[in-house]
Amino acid sequence: MSNRRNFLQTTLSFGAGMIASARAFARSHAVEEHKMKMSQERPSSARKGRFTGGEIALLVDTPDVSQLHWRLDGGVKEFHLVAEPVKRRLIPGREMVVWGYNGSCPGPTIQVNQGDRVRIVFENHLPESSAVHWHGLEVPIEMDGLPYVSQKPVPPGGKFAYEFTLHQAGTFFYHSHGAMQEMMGMIGLFIIHPLKAWSPRVDHDFGIVLQEWAVLPNSNVPNTANMEFNWLTFNGKTAPDTTPLVVRHGSRVRIRMVNLGMDHHPIHLHGNTFFVTGTEAGRQPEARWGIENTVLVGVAQARDIEFEAKYLGDWMLHCHLPHHMMNGMSDLIGDRMITPMRLDEKEALRQMQTYADSIGVEHIHHAPIAPDANQVPGFPQDAFMEMGMDNAVYRPENYGLPPNWSANVMGMMALVRVVPDELYEKIMTMKARGESHPPPEEHHHEHPQG
Repeated sequence: MSNRRNFLQTTLSFGAGMIASARAFARSHAVEEHKMKMSQERPSSARKGRFTGGEIALLVDTPDVSQLHWRLDGGVKEFHLVAEPVKRRLIPGREMVVWGYNGSCPGPTIQVNQGDRVRIVFENHLPESSAVHWHGLEVPIEMDGLPYVSQKPVPPGGKFAYEFTLHQAGTFFYHSHGAMQEMMGMIGLFIIHPLKAWSPRVDHDFGIVLQEWAVLPNSNVPNTANMEFNWLTFNGKTAPDTTPLVVRHGSRVRIRMVNLGMDHHPIHLHGNTFFVTGTEAGRQPEARWGIENTVLVGVAQARDIEFEAKYLGDWMLHCHLPHHMMNGMSDLIGDRMITPMRLDEKEALRQMQTYADSIGVEHIHHAPIAPDANQVPGFPQDAFMEMGMDNAVYRPENYGLPPNWSANVMGMMALVRVVPDELYEKIMTMKARGESHPPPEEHHHEHPQG
């Protein structure tokens, strides 16, 4: 309560018109995090919108990426952002050494409210100078984060405090303004919630950062000068190690996607159509909403999509560029590279079994092939790329998926799971308990696909 009173006292100087909105915004970070967890677990009918009559906020869920904590300092929300090398598991058995923030790549998500005054204390733990640019934000030139133009570069071991007031709302992001540092992974989401709740209100709100990496064989450090990429990620993970987006049947869903890489990504959602409601410039007028099934998220762009989860099922969300729907399998097992040139069934199975043994999963035989398959030009292709690893990538959000589901889920992909209330509650309960292994009685939950 003391934080709330202090914040209201501070905002009084901005005029009586800000008081009503301040009541909705003046909350400690711990309380906001608690509300985020509760909002994910309660039925949509019991959860209200954000900004009218003291209603509860629905924060953005960024799977596999943490939220950046803040403290209230005289009415200013103060964050601490540390640039540093980070280890990131792409999939079981494949780890990268990248650069990120606060032990995470992408960096932790910043969530604030329109009208907030924020201070981000940046500390550089990299071996070279850096700075932070606030992509899409309208800030004073001194806070823009362009080295030598708006500020001096922050040297190794140095600090710089960025401070500004937020008057926009929407999906934005922060990143280094060094090109190679960007390719090493230095980006994070910056979400600004609006003064007045957007309509129609959503029940689930997710954020995803799209990235791509060139990791050469026998190396775990991305080659930032390479123009070809063999690992494609959602929130720093590649499928099947991405966390599914689990939503209630009948709910309204928003997915915010940000791209910072070298390629544009046509993101396709199976079985559903959606409206494109926002860009890196913020919420778009409803008259500009276009109904889509695939949205192009260009380099340095953000796209918000919204849809009604009308159809039960486990729906794929993925980049539709063919090379982005696979992983760089050739560098998974050192000198035992998988090659599409004259590889017979016995050799393929031996190599895939080597990988399965290294990550501790049972290798399930690939999809059937013809007895004379090697006589057909172009073989092998997909059949020998399938590598199921259900147990190695398990988390509660995967509960109830069919056996060997992970064999055909690769690259820049995640599942959007539209599930009935009973299964949703079960998954959220397992998640809240921190369960990391499938229960012994696990079986596939059947639900109709239409």
